[in-house]
Amino acid sequence: MIEHQESFLFSSAYLAPISYYTAMANCNIAYIEQWENYRKQSYRNRCVIASPQGKLALTIPIIKPHENNRLIRDIKISEHGKWQHLHWNAIVSAYNNSPFFLYYEDELAPFYEKKHTFLFDFNMELNKIMCEDIGIEPIIKLTDSYISTNNDTIINDLRESINPKIAAQEQLKGYQKRPYYQVYQEQLGFLSNLSIIDLLFNMGPEGLLVLKRNK
Repeated sequence: MIEHQESFLFSSAYLAPISYYTAMANCNIAYIEQWENYRKQSYRNRCVIASPQGKLALTIPIIKPHENNRLIRDIKISEHGKWQHLHWNAIVSAYNNSPFFLYYEDELAPFYEKKHTFLFDFNMELNKIMCEDIGIEPIIKLTDSYISTNNDTIINDLRESINPKIAAQEQLKGYQKRPYYQVYQEQLGFLSNLSIIDLLFNMGPEGLLVLKRNK
C-alpha cells in the first residue's frame, strides 16, 4: 500500500505512466527536478501507449547536445521526422474509439500543432493539463538546485525508479496494478502502466478512482 506522503521528487516526463501519477495523487508537494542531466531511454522524452499490436513507444527527438552533459531544462526538441504529426496520428489511431477521446481531444491536439522549443517546458505544460483532467491537485514545485540522492528532506526520490526498464511494482513501493477498461483488452489482455492518456481516454473522470485503488 502506498501511504500518503508529504513530498515526492520526480523527473520531467512526457505523458508519464500511471505509476508516476499514482505517486502524484498521493503527495502534497511534487518536486520536478530541473537541474539533472538529460537521461537517454527514459520517460523524459518517451511515453508508451496501447496499439492494436500491443505497447507502442512514442519518442520525442531532441537536438543532440554538443557537450556530453546537458541539463534537462536546456534540452531542445528537434523537428526531425515530423514527430508531432506522427505522435498525434498514433494517438488518434490508438484511442479514437475509446469512450472519452472526443472529450479530451481538443485539449491535447494543440500540443501537436504548435512548435515547442524546450522539452522540459513542453512536458510541464502537458503535466499541468493531465493533472487537471485526472483531478489531482499536488503543489508542483521546480527544484532550485540539483537534489542529491542522499538528500534527507525528500525521502521519496522517484527520478530514476520510474523508468521504462523497471516494472511498475518496483518503480513505486506499494504500487498495485488495478485493471481498468482498455480498448484492446479483448485481444491483448490488460496492458499495465501505460501513459496517463490511456487511463484518461478509457476511463475519463473515473481515472482518479483507479489511481486511488493503485495505492
